[in-house]
Amino acid sequence: MIDYRDEAPQVLRDFLSYHETIKAHSQKTVDEYFLDLRNFFRYIKQSRDRTLRDLDLDEISIMDVDIGLIRSITLTDVYGYLTYLSRDRAQQHNSGKTAYGLSATTRARKIATLRSFFNYVTQKAHLLEENPIKELDSPKLKKTLPRYLTLDESMDLLEHVDGVHSERDYCILTLFLNCGLRISELIGLNMTDIQDDALRVLGKGNKVRIVYLNDACKTAISRYLAVRRPITGRDENALFLSSRDQRISRSNVHALVKKHLSHAGLDSAQYSSHKLRHTAATLMLQHGVDVKAVQEVLGHEHLNTTEIYTHIDNEALRVAARANPLGRVKPPKE
Repeated sequence: MIDYRDEAPQVLRDFLSYHETIKAHSQKTVDEYFLDLRNFFRYIKQSRDRTLRDLDLDEISIMDVDIGLIRSITLTDVYGYLTYLSRDRAQQHNSGKTAYGLSATTRARKIATLRSFFNYVTQKAHLLEENPIKELDSPKLKKTLPRYLTLDESMDLLEHVDGVHSERDYCILTLFLNCGLRISELIGLNMTDIQDDALRVLGKGNKVRIVYLNDACKTAISRYLAVRRPITGRDENALFLSSRDQRISRSNVHALVKKHLSHAGLDSAQYSSHKLRHTAATLMLQHGVDVKAVQEVLGHEHLNTTEIYTHIDNEALRVAARANPLGRVKPPKE
């Protein structure tokens, strides 16, 4: 975990604190904001000070960044920074074999950070009279549909769960495939979050939602709880435990998902725990669940995030295409 309070000037600390306390963003999100802004201001300082040109960007301190420097930033500066990101920024730091130039998706995320920061200093802190990047465009992103398992592949995955932690792993996979949980939500589950036929889920931005459990989920949870070891200490209330009797970690879950995908003969390089969340959303929509209900289950803040799943392989669209009477018209014979 990064302690930005030791490495950020006051104006950045205020912005990050605002997102952590007022906007209730996760520590991970706040850390990413800090890293994005630190990189941006390092670039700005280096581009304006010739004495810094021989330094690696990561060696430049931003502790002297103040509102005077921020006021001097123009849209041209930001476009120069985006050119640096697309051409010269290392994709993998601390690697001698890294490629250079960040993807459009990564650059778009960094632009979102800059927008958020300049909106804050303009509209919340009132340190600027006008936002210098309000006309900033984002990189054009390729629209890709989420990858997901079919119903048969999902059933194959569940049928091939084995091993010493089979009850735990089966329960985890069942919750992913039926409830569409994020991995952070799953590892954060506590015993007390099980409430009869419902699950209390702590989602993004510390927002709590209730996800109702179907029979498969309730059975999987009951089977797992029957073999779950009682422990004491910091993680005694954690629902899912590692082999070391600690709350299961993100890396543990990624590993078990990959393992069972491979056992089921599925390409573990193409799928992940997040793809199982996509699978849950897709199967719900394909089998008649209203998109608004799916939005609530998944904990999406905006409906358009959920609606991407409505464009995935949908039998109803095939039926509609076949129902068109012109679909049976044959071309004239030559």
